[in-house]
Amino acid sequence: MNIDLREHWSLGGVEIPGRLVLAPMAGVSVQAFRRQGRRHGAALVCSEMVSVAGIQHRNERTLGYLRVGADEHPLAIQIFGSDPAAMADAARMVEAAGADVVDMNFGCPVRKVTKTGAGASLLDDPALACRLVEAVASATSLPVSVKMRRGVANGSRTCLAVGPQLVSAGAASLTLHPRSAKQMYTGSADHALTEELVSLVDVPVIASGDIVSRARAQSVLATTGAAAVMVGRAAQGNPWVLREIMGDDREPTREEVVAELLLFMRETVRELGDQRAAGFLKKFYGWYLGRGRFPRPFKQELVVMRTLDEVETALLAAAPGARFILERLVSELPDPADEILLDELPISLYGGG
Repeated sequence: MNIDLREHWSLGGVEIPGRLVLAPMAGVSVQAFRRQGRRHGAALVCSEMVSVAGIQHRNERTLGYLRVGADEHPLAIQIFGSDPAAMADAARMVEAAGADVVDMNFGCPVRKVTKTGAGASLLDDPALACRLVEAVASATSLPVSVKMRRGVANGSRTCLAVGPQLVSAGAASLTLHPRSAKQMYTGSADHALTEELVSLVDVPVIASGDIVSRARAQSVLATTGAAAVMVGRAAQGNPWVLREIMGDDREPTREEVVAELLLFMRETVRELGDQRAAGFLKKFYGWYLGRGRFPRPFKQELVVMRTLDEVETALLAAAPGARFILERLVSELPDPADEILLDELPISLYGGG
């Protein structure tokens, strides 16, 4: 069965122009990553999860996640926490920032999140989970989506009991990653659970987990009845997987790889500032330049370079033709003046004036 991945669908009244969604990933989904995903075929992009405690305390770094570019729409900003009032306040900030969807994280399996009563631990407290959804849905006119795991324990089917309750509480969409929190990212995603969840709720369900190719995306959509598929780790340093899923399986040239990495570097510096960006970007070198695209020693050399200027010089020396592709990509960027910056956000968040 051939599924049309360009088919539009509605998430609580927001038109999503395709069935491919780019996942929210902590330490990855900065604005540069989201913009790149949109260019390569993602119909909906999501921010990394934003702490409501950080928003409540007006933490500069946390508020920086609420930066929204004109070319990111439709955009979901994901929030996490366990206090209904704080979640409601965060939802209002997300709406003011210009997002199209408020996404709630009920799936993060990381201990520092779950020990606060947030993330995947909320699946074991459905009453609180529903109060959080009700608080957020009441605080904003934006549609509310919830991303969740199958449950905390291996083999859990908690998502099938909790999912319909979250919809009754006000969720306009659910995203299911059918691994347990204890599994983290081991094993495989059981999309038979996704199919069951689709049959239990009357809102769109997004299927997340192990979507690594067009064939897999088509298969999951066909067997589950999900409205869309969500791509996560497969797109880290590899936006071309989005293009392949959408039907263009041409492999990128070395010059295209370097040009995309350089643009990503420059945009990340603009967003995070030189100092934060330098450390943040190191993991991306291996992601972009791996898959046999460049020799391992070259990637290792980049990681130990002292400045990003040195990294850029080395990359352009390895693929001189990337310069011309980069110039074209830069020329196609929207005017930075079109970005929405909340009045409360200090300009120092973005690395200078």
